[in-house]
Amino acid sequence: MSVVQEVWGYQPCMWKRILVGVGAVCSGGLLLLLLYWLPEWGVKGTCTHTSLRDAHTLLLRTTDEFRQWFRAKVNVMLAPGQKPFDGSDLQSTAQLPNGEGEHRISAVHEEHPGKFAHRQPAQIHFFTHHSTKYYWNDVTQNFELYRGLEDVKVTCASIHSDHSLGLSKTLQEYRMLFFGENEIAVIVPSLFKLLIKEVLNPFYIFQLFSVILWSAEFYYYYATAIVLMSVISIVTSLYTIKKQYVMLHDMVAAHSVVRVSVCRGNKGTLNSVVNTVELILMCVCLSNFEEAMSTELVPGDVIIIPANGMIMPCDAALIHGTCIVNESMLTGESVPVTKTSLPSSGEEAARRYNMEEHKRHTLFCGTHVIQTRFYAGELVKAVVVRTGFSTEKGQLVRSILYPKPTDFKLYRDAYLFLLCLVGVAGIGFIYTIVLSIMNKVPAKTIIIESLDIITITVPPALPAAMTAGIVYAQRRLKQVGIFCISPQRINMCGQLNLVCFDKTGTLTEDGLDLWGIQRADEASFSPPESDVAKESLVNSAFVACMATCHSLTKIEGELSGDPLDLKMFSATGWILEEPTEEETALHNPIMPTVVRPPKHIVPEANQNTPLTQNMVHLLFVSLFCEQGELSEVSTCEIGIVRQFPFSSDLQRMSVVVRKLGEKHMEAYLKGAPEVVASLCKLHTVPQSFTETLETYTRQGFRVIALAHRQLESKLSWHKIQSLSRDLIETNMEFLGLIIMQNKIKEETAGTLRELRQANIRTLMVTGDNMLTAISVARDCGMVCAHERVIIADATPPKDFQPASITWHYTENSAHTIKDSQTVEIDVEEGTYDKHLTQQGQSYHFAVSGRAFAVITEHFPQLVQKLVLRATVFARMAPDQKTQLVEVLQSIDYTVGMCGDGANDCGALKRAHSGISLSELEASVASPFTSSTSNISCVPNLIREGRAALITSFCVFKFMALYSIIQYLSVTLLYSILSNLGDFQFLFIDIAIILVIAFTMSLNPAWKELVWHRPPSSLISGPLLCSVLTQILTCLVFQVLAFLLVRQQSWYETWTPQSDACNISSSSLSHSLNVTTPHDHKNIRNYENTSLFYVSSFQYLAVAIVFSKGKPFRQPSYKNWPFLLSCVCLYTFLLFIMLHPVSAIDSFLEIVCVPQDWRVTLVIIIIVNTAVSFLLEVANDRWGSSFLSWLFCRRNKPPRVRYMHLALELQDDADWPPRPSTVTYASDPQPNISAPL
Repeated sequence: MSVVQEVWGYQPCMWKRILVGVGAVCSGGLLLLLLYWLPEWGVKGTCTHTSLRDAHTLLLRTTDEFRQWFRAKVNVMLAPGQKPFDGSDLQSTAQLPNGEGEHRISAVHEEHPGKFAHRQPAQIHFFTHHSTKYYWNDVTQNFELYRGLEDVKVTCASIHSDHSLGLSKTLQEYRMLFFGENEIAVIVPSLFKLLIKEVLNPFYIFQLFSVILWSAEFYYYYATAIVLMSVISIVTSLYTIKKQYVMLHDMVAAHSVVRVSVCRGNKGTLNSVVNTVELILMCVCLSNFEEAMSTELVPGDVIIIPANGMIMPCDAALIHGTCIVNESMLTGESVPVTKTSLPSSGEEAARRYNMEEHKRHTLFCGTHVIQTRFYAGELVKAVVVRTGFSTEKGQLVRSILYPKPTDFKLYRDAYLFLLCLVGVAGIGFIYTIVLSIMNKVPAKTIIIESLDIITITVPPALPAAMTAGIVYAQRRLKQVGIFCISPQRINMCGQLNLVCFDKTGTLTEDGLDLWGIQRADEASFSPPESDVAKESLVNSAFVACMATCHSLTKIEGELSGDPLDLKMFSATGWILEEPTEEETALHNPIMPTVVRPPKHIVPEANQNTPLTQNMVHLLFVSLFCEQGELSEVSTCEIGIVRQFPFSSDLQRMSVVVRKLGEKHMEAYLKGAPEVVASLCKLHTVPQSFTETLETYTRQGFRVIALAHRQLESKLSWHKIQSLSRDLIETNMEFLGLIIMQNKIKEETAGTLRELRQANIRTLMVTGDNMLTAISVARDCGMVCAHERVIIADATPPKDFQPASITWHYTENSAHTIKDSQTVEIDVEEGTYDKHLTQQGQSYHFAVSGRAFAVITEHFPQLVQKLVLRATVFARMAPDQKTQLVEVLQSIDYTVGMCGDGANDCGALKRAHSGISLSELEASVASPFTSSTSNISCVPNLIREGRAALITSFCVFKFMALYSIIQYLSVTLLYSILSNLGDFQFLFIDIAIILVIAFTMSLNPAWKELVWHRPPSSLISGPLLCSVLTQILTCLVFQVLAFLLVRQQSWYETWTPQSDACNISSSSLSHSLNVTTPHDHKNIRNYENTSLFYVSSFQYLAVAIVFSKGKPFRQPSYKNWPFLLSCVCLYTFLLFIMLHPVSAIDSFLEIVCVPQDWRVTLVIIIIVNTAVSFLLEVANDRWGSSFLSWLFCRRNKPPRVRYMHLALELQDDADWPPRPSTVTYASDPQPNISAPL
């Protein structure tokens, strides 16, 4: 199984269910809630273990770090076959019923006799989990997932030969039994279902319990306030969730159901075509196609892509024609992509079809086919590969519907901290029961008061207060142009200590400027030239290659395509023409793209010839003329007969073209210089190729090589269409180099410097040339001028030779070119600085994608060592970028990824924090999207993340202290059979706690990134020390006030007639009177009043102490809502304490005390605040050092793996490897080095 790999089978057990039912009744339903929250307990508590084959219920557990449990019900389906691709003989043996899916699927043990007339139907067990169906396989004795046509391991050639004719209606209905309707069904839950799911959250159940308890104590006002808060929270949450569901549903449903033309053709139609003339004359018989809804598509269906394009309803492999596709919905890349048909012959056609490997031939669900091109009367056809949630779009929607839990230490620690509070509440619970029994309190009062202590210890407003900081940070990010779809990841941004950057479009400008060209002539380079469009070069093969070897197309009259192709083509000054629909309809045969030079440099004889006539002539020559019939026409117009699109794996693209009047077709190739040179005849490559290439790449230029080849004259258009690119792209003649200048963005160097100063490591992950990447890394400051770069060049095993790594050292040249701000790099083979190993940061590794793959496979023990010091990763494929992020995470880095959203989607999703620089709203690959197209957004995001993280700590500590302070007050008052009053609770919880908790989160982020990061754990020494010292401080001063008030000369048992304010202390009895209740609650007394005043100021004191500012947040005095709230509350409390107002005293149920005691309370409060402040300052400065000394942790190794590994490598005299050495993969010691 691909998603859930651990599964256990269970059958219902009657006696267990009876026991659970009895337990549910006795517990008032709490047992059912517990089983609902814990699926594992729910299944094991009501079922018995059995084999998967006989299971009625399955217990699933994910194998990732979260180990989540899920419950699934097994269903049974009746079908005439066991597997979706076993039904090739169904057309003659079975007639499947026409009907909806729910009539074909029955529940466990239900049967529909007579459903299949000609075959005994088989019972197939399956279950559905996260919108995906898993079917039982008797062979493997496990459940398996059917994705689509790839399950039968088809080759590209077999898709053409075996799957290009379409499915019969019977076979289509059979496969639909397994794959279901082709739709990505985002079901919007009803408000009632959402309400039930939300209300059954443990937090709201606890609040319900608290409200019932408070109502029993007649604390109606506070209970009403909590209910009101909960209702607002629930309504807000329901609105947000419902809105997200509706938005996702609308996004998916907008184009999910369309009408398509499906091929139901007769076998043999295409196979009988033996020559080109027959291919052209063959018309499409309408009876072979039928209109159908896209929901009826199944893998193996053949669909027609209309000429005006469509929104793809499935993933399909293109088998005829060419499509121009906008894939921005999936990749965030706005540049249209050209998709060509799957290879049908040659070595590439024999390879197994893989959607990722053959994505240039695959149309993905949800992408927009802008236009199509078809030849010789053939329609543009594609074979359906995947449908529904198995498609790329479906998997994207599933990742949104069922996201992984946010794995962040803060949240795990928060639960542990809450458990500690529950433990404290348990102590109070026992204390209250014992004390009440000793004082012979009625049983009802004992139960209520003992349970009440639990509701006091666990603050009900904690989740809302914790969320506030993240919401405020999200709002501030939006103000600076950073949009977030995963708010919980904002806190993670505060912990980032490594950021990976794409190069082109991220660190450097998206567009490239043509610096010049350097043609090759007779195995040597000509001098560099800057003007490509000059007349002397019009007829050259070099310019012809630049004008034809691209994937540009015209969309609404405008040239569109890859920016590099656009820049190259525009430099030639040539004109691109594509046939209109009218011309296509008129001439019917092949109507290729034609390029020609501008009119002012075209020979006069050809200027008056209409383009359409030239194109028709070209097509006629290409298809029907023999060699002797070709007319001798001198022209510069070139038709592009076939295109092999650029492949990031192959690092090249090519085209087959024909000039008007020429006897031969020609092939043009462009790509990475090293790749192009390897495909050329050796004698055509200049001897100075390597030196010339290095000269340009080490100056930061992007270099592209061109080559061409004249094809055999016997090759016709039809033969060209069936040839593999490997046969075309060989024995080429080297033409020369195109030198493109890729400028570094203005903000890049400053941003990287800021990150480096903040102790945040930066990496470059690019698909560009190695030396170009190193040069850019030096120019932008990733690699400093004095630091060396070690290139790890790995080769796979070959001819009994093991895999090996060759270590090349580079160093700065003695001079630099100041005008162009570039740094020269010389690859040297003989120098070695022994001091290098002593300076941990004085060297950087540079690794290519090819080397990364070899090292990962053959040198796994070196991978972590390399990535610890590697800064440049060049020629990296998209999946290798994702793999690199995973390796970095494996050594405990908190990884950020910043890219342009095109080839970085996987890495953006996988990183702890992915930041896309694409402005397209359709790009949902990244948690964060920046509207600014440079990396200056990264420090902003980290600053806000740090501020949000510190805010979360501050709020959590404050809420924990609030509950403990209130717990201490209530515990002390319980000792005299008293309690806080209803309106006292209300004032504390609403006027103080909520106002402070929500305003203390408003501190903006600090303007600079500092060297150290905020803590990531609540369960850390300094933080626990801070909380514990504040708890002890509050306890001491509350106990002090509680005992002192009872020692006062005026103290007596308070009665409604008591008036301590107006009676002199000398007239009072000095005897200590024990307070006795005058009402059933005994709220009004001197102890209550004193503790209310002291505790109210303690809440404010810890709020101010915990509201940290610099270095991660702005100071609290700049947070005017918080400052105003504190000033107002301090003023109000001091006013009612020093100048009592009878109405307020009556409302808050406080009693009048003498003026000298009020002054004493003010002194206690001032000392309390001063002690709290001093202890927090001392903890911030010396707490960590003191705890390290106290627990002897100074010399203990670091906890994070990358620091532990760095310490190990410092003591390794053989690391980094010496220059000019080779490391071989061998057993048992794979890292033996030998000099070259």
